[in-house]
Amino acid sequence: MSIFERYAPFIQDFIYRNNWESLRAIQAAAGDAIFNTDENVLLTASTASGKTEAAFFPILTLFSEDMPRSVGAIYIAPLKALINDQFTRLNDLCEEADIPVWHWHGDVAQSHKSKMLKNPSGILQITPESLEAMLLRKHALIPKLFGDLRFIVIDEVHSLMRGDRGGQTICLIERLCRMAGVNPRRIGLSATIGSPEAAGEFLAYGTGRSTVIPKIESKGVKWRLSMEHFYICQENSPDEKENADALPVLDVKTDTAPEHADSGMGYIFEHTRGKKCLIFVNSREECEAVTTTLRSYCEANHEPDRFLIHHGNLSAAYRETAEEAMKDENTFMTTCTTATLELGIDIGRLERAFQIDAPFTVSSFLQRMGRTGRRDLPPEMWFVIREELPEPRSLMPETIPWKLLQGIALIQVYIEEKWVEPPKFDRLPYSLLYHQTMSTLASCGELTPVELALRVLTLKYFHRITQDDYRILLRHLLENDHIQRTDEGGLIVGLAGERIVNSFRFYAVFQENEEYTVRWGSQELGTIVMPPPAGEKIAIAGHVWIVEEVDHKRRLVYCEQIKGKVPAYFGDCPGDINTKILLRMQEVLREDKKYPYLMKNAAARLAQARQTALNSGVLQTPLICLGGNMWCLFPWLGTYAFFAMERFLKLKCADKLGLRAMDSSRPYYIQFTMKVTPQEFFSILAEEAQKDFDPIELIYKGEVPIFEKYDEFLPESLVKKGFAYGILNISEMKERILSWRTLI
Repeated sequence: MSIFERYAPFIQDFIYRNNWESLRAIQAAAGDAIFNTDENVLLTASTASGKTEAAFFPILTLFSEDMPRSVGAIYIAPLKALINDQFTRLNDLCEEADIPVWHWHGDVAQSHKSKMLKNPSGILQITPESLEAMLLRKHALIPKLFGDLRFIVIDEVHSLMRGDRGGQTICLIERLCRMAGVNPRRIGLSATIGSPEAAGEFLAYGTGRSTVIPKIESKGVKWRLSMEHFYICQENSPDEKENADALPVLDVKTDTAPEHADSGMGYIFEHTRGKKCLIFVNSREECEAVTTTLRSYCEANHEPDRFLIHHGNLSAAYRETAEEAMKDENTFMTTCTTATLELGIDIGRLERAFQIDAPFTVSSFLQRMGRTGRRDLPPEMWFVIREELPEPRSLMPETIPWKLLQGIALIQVYIEEKWVEPPKFDRLPYSLLYHQTMSTLASCGELTPVELALRVLTLKYFHRITQDDYRILLRHLLENDHIQRTDEGGLIVGLAGERIVNSFRFYAVFQENEEYTVRWGSQELGTIVMPPPAGEKIAIAGHVWIVEEVDHKRRLVYCEQIKGKVPAYFGDCPGDINTKILLRMQEVLREDKKYPYLMKNAAARLAQARQTALNSGVLQTPLICLGGNMWCLFPWLGTYAFFAMERFLKLKCADKLGLRAMDSSRPYYIQFTMKVTPQEFFSILAEEAQKDFDPIELIYKGEVPIFEKYDEFLPESLVKKGFAYGILNISEMKERILSWRTLI
């Protein structure tokens, strides 16, 4: 029997109605793995390859043959937008078979959730945060809701494998299964997995099952890819104007551009006209600034506004308006977005994507590229690299176009090696340990210390945490009233802990800033942090507003719309770049290779950077003199090994080197003054790196390096240990230092 023949009749009818002539390779492979094994399954295939249907066709077939007596499958997705999109798609598929589909997140009406609680059945679509809230607030209902749970589908699983949010998801699944007395199979879906074997192991945590990873032959896909470079042209001084004439800058007609126009924005404005596009940026601040700028172009040209905005701090109404507009086949709008539209959601026939500057990861590049190329169009991405024009007296490191090199490196490592960042499972997740401890106590009520440890410390994700570390944590929480000891010797949530647990912010383990809701009349625009006083301007939802009132008690900002520009601020958005990318950036400077996707300006800027690198000697040695006793070190290390290098230089080598005035541009270079020769520099570094030192020694005196959301509630010793052993990449740093011994 073929996989198609094995499908339920309503699935076959669905395939016929959609005029599919044959099953895709991913669907045949998924059907074989789900129908013919009892293992977990990891499905990896390109974006828009039909992974969701591939997983649910066999699941729904099995349900139609033996309907679960509770919710039969949970679909976990990292974004509300993805759940909203899949809810519509799954509803269409399940309606005929009378299999309910429920979605559950912060924007879903309570009436819909109440219906699911009364009639637990079918498929539940939920975010990790909402699942946390359910385990915490609906603890007693878990056996009834999930007593016959058979499958857990985790979409975009790669996005959950590089931090605490993925660990939280695995912990929640394991806790839920223990409460409900079930052991469902797990199905992971992803287009960009760096190490499928490691991802399969992560997916199987705590199940006692292995993971089947079908090998799916993918057809070669041609990309439409371009990368162009622009200097951000503002009011130039006479010297700068003279310098600018010799450099490649796109001319923007003065009658079609706002005053002090940004040439990169003009390029995007012209090449999005009459098309449906996405513009990806790397932060919410930039998202607001770019949208405001592009709307000012519309105004200068007397054109209707054709730009939308989408990011995590916007209200649901604004986000969903953008999503619906992008799905409309007859609307040619462009949406400026962060990672919120990077994953999964089908927003129709997109013609091209723009990426302003370089993303931080290959995975992100592939996901963003994959937003286009659906419905028989080739994937198409235009990189727009923008850079402040270097001043004539700028030091050498500041004249290198780092974002241009980074963009090229991200593309090249994938084209040449099909390399994607591997998952990171070697951290010591103490912040998450605090969170899951408090969540478990809040949901279960009083537990003895042994019972609490059995429920929390045995969760597979905490396998690197020792019992001694857990004792230290519990003692600290008792001392600070986050937990209390009862007269019977049990543990309950304390008064200080209740303030944390009872906040809706507790459900998330990723960092959040203290947010204020911004309102304009009856409309909720979104949220910001650190609102300015009344009379000042803010930028949100792609427009500029003047603050009329700030209600700090209720955390509300009331405003009115005005014209103009102003920077937005939502909180920091750091990037984690892998060492592989930095090394490929170095190779981009070294090799004499032409990249076919580089446009005229970008090719000229790269040639200029290569000549600068050659003249400076940075391709022969990582340490170059900038003049006098000022030096610059180019470690070519990823973010966390670079962190380690900075600390190693300051704390282990500074006195011997006579190191002063250290200044870093992470993760590209470190500038400083020193009193030794280059040979002595490398010799001292090698000597110190060969010593056996405790990673804790790379923490500054008096420093408590709070890195994750709940670190502030941990004992200092665990914060330091988690940072030193789980964040700093000391082994990679040492390896790089020892490779420099040939320069002594």
